[in-house]
Amino acid sequence: MAHATRSEVFDVDINNIYEVLLDYEKYPEFMTGVDKVTILDSSETESRVEYQINVIKKLNYILKLEQSRPTQISWSFESGDLFKVNSGSWDLKDLGDGKTEVVYNVEVEAKGFFPGSGKIAQKLTETQLPGLMESIRERAKSL
Repeated sequence: MAHATRSEVFDVDINNIYEVLLDYEKYPEFMTGVDKVTILDSSETESRVEYQINVIKKLNYILKLEQSRPTQISWSFESGDLFKVNSGSWDLKDLGDGKTEVVYNVEVEAKGFFPGSGKIAQKLTETQLPGLMESIRERAKSL
């Protein structure tokens, strides 16, 4: 199982960051490897979202997300092509003066074994994290 955590301080208001993270259907506009996102069900506190990504190969999966405005979005795996486990969270802490601590946690495990499965998990957790954080920061700054 692959696990990763990354923490950064953004010079961006907590509400702007939360809005970017909550706008699931816009992810393909600024997140590398995300081809399409479809919201299946949504309320203020929960969503079911289908992701279509292209990381070494095209994959589909559905996550159940729990939303606590404006401090956390957490998720758990519901179904999909690749994962046995895909859980994690975005945790936001208002530091004042327009600064926000952003902590990303993710744990993934692929179903069975197929060529490249280990690399997909590694790419999703370790390799893409710096770029993911930067894309969230830049998108939130533009609001």
